[in-house]
Amino acid sequence: MPVSSQQISEVRAFNRDYTRRIGVLSQGLLDSPYSLTQVRVMYEIAHRPGITAGELGAELGLDRGYLSRILKGFAAQRLLARATLAADARRRPLRLTVVGRRVFAPLERRSQQQVRSMLSGLDGSRRAALLEAMSVIRCAFRADGSPAKVSLRTHRPGDMGWVVERHGVLYAREYGWNEEFEALVARITADFIKKLDPARERCWIAENAAGRRLGCIFLVAGKSGTAKLRLLLVEPEARGLGLGRTLVSECVRFARAAGYERIVLWTQQNLAAARRLYEQAGFTRTAREPHRSFGHDLIAETWQLELTGRGAVARQAAGSRSHAT
Repeated sequence: MPVSSQQISEVRAFNRDYTRRIGVLSQGLLDSPYSLTQVRVMYEIAHRPGITAGELGAELGLDRGYLSRILKGFAAQRLLARATLAADARRRPLRLTVVGRRVFAPLERRSQQQVRSMLSGLDGSRRAALLEAMSVIRCAFRADGSPAKVSLRTHRPGDMGWVVERHGVLYAREYGWNEEFEALVARITADFIKKLDPARERCWIAENAAGRRLGCIFLVAGKSGTAKLRLLLVEPEARGLGLGRTLVSECVRFARAAGYERIVLWTQQNLAAARRLYEQAGFTRTAREPHRSFGHDLIAETWQLELTGRGAVARQAAGSRSHAT
């Protein structure tokens, strides 16, 4: 999808506003004689023991000559020293001297005070929204393609509303499904809360360190030793990083521990990414059926994973009988 002029204008407007707020346009950052780049270089040396000039330049994307001039200036002010390692004389880690640490300490305090002042002017909900938005931006531009640390937890108040809203929005955006699908998700989540058996049923919410929800999956009880896997979702920013596989694996692990004989799920033929996850986890397709739902002609599929030897043998026998008839 091409980038629009409006999108470019929005990004530039954000940049102008934020650089003004953090004082980048001032001659010296944080009421100091040092520029933003100089303070950032000082910060990395202070917080990254053993970092070299080459590593620092690569980390910050700085021109080698420009960085060299900054480091020479620091050395001339007795802020910086270079060590020599006995094991590798070519490697010369950077470190702040006593004078350097004395200069950097008030800059660190002022930066923390500046951020505290910015956040203290916001109420709790606006502050949470701001931090969540910052997390989204950092994740979207993360150079190595990996998200911040993600953890799984059980559901809590507010999660079901998020599950319904995100399913409705994402499936409408990516597949054109109408509000019928959102209504189906709402019924599933309502039934889950109403009939929940914590020993045999669970919802997992994946979230990053900032508390932003990145995905979900449900396991609910069915009939005759069968569990149902439902409502797998991974946010676009976290796709391709193994989170979907982690959610499915945790669901299967819990189902085994709870004593289920099998897991079944209902999906659609056009949901290729989810179908690949199920296949990788050992699920096999057992049925297909055309239907009209969510404003589209679809092909529904039932997938199943046998969790016990008895279930696997029974399924194999059933398959043999079906081939014989």
